[in-house]
Amino acid sequence: MTPVLDKTILTRDAALLKDTVRDAGALAQSMFRTELRKWIKGASSPVSEADIAVNDLLETRLRAATPDYGWLSEESADDAARLSRRLTWIVDPIDGTRNYLGGHDEWCVSVALVEDAAPVLAAVFAPATDEFFFAVRGQGTTLNDKPVRATGGSELDFARVAGPKPLVERLKPSLGEIKLHRRIGSLALRLCRVAHGALDAAFAGGNSHDWDLAAADLIVQEADGRMSDLSGEPILYNRREVAHGVLVAAGRDRHAGIVAHFRNRPLA
Repeated sequence: MTPVLDKTILTRDAALLKDTVRDAGALAQSMFRTELRKWIKGASSPVSEADIAVNDLLETRLRAATPDYGWLSEESADDAARLSRRLTWIVDPIDGTRNYLGGHDEWCVSVALVEDAAPVLAAVFAPATDEFFFAVRGQGTTLNDKPVRATGGSELDFARVAGPKPLVERLKPSLGEIKLHRRIGSLALRLCRVAHGALDAAFAGGNSHDWDLAAADLIVQEADGRMSDLSGEPILYNRREVAHGVLVAAGRDRHAGIVAHFRNRPLA
């Protein structure tokens, strides 16, 4: 695939993304642990005035600077015009809203720029834990401006694996009860922590969406990891359908081993 972004535009958009996500994180942090209006959307998804305020900041700044790009956000009405745009911002203003509203630290602002179904820029900022992940396609991943890499090897230490327990237990059913890494309520952060070796592998249990995944996907890939569905197929973004099934992220060799396991023992 020939990129539409030349080096100058990519550098411009990277600087725009980094500055805007930092400001969005600062706004979210300023509203964290305050009295907020909140409500439920859909069947059970919480949302608050902080989600909307952060979304408005991101949309105003990013769309003003790149008016020809598409827009897909968890907190914006979907506009089908994005499907005809080669470049689209994919946004989760606050990933881990339940954690955020509960006063817990593990939440983040997650934004990716997607070109032709694949992310080319990504920022995930967790202000409460001071973690700023950033990736540019072909240029590696940084955490707080320092290069990071996923852990090597193919072994599975379940204390360093995060995700739904019934799913992970299928990797080694003969072990019986296993002890997983503690739950991480932000899916984007769960996946990103593979990129700097805090986790060896992370699973998404199904019904995740583009905005949960796109930024983390590039961050893992550029840290010499891989993220895919259980058959090993890459995740495609900015399609009409934005929900996804069970996914796994891990370092390159470990990811290959997990995918091989589930190919031989499919979930259904």
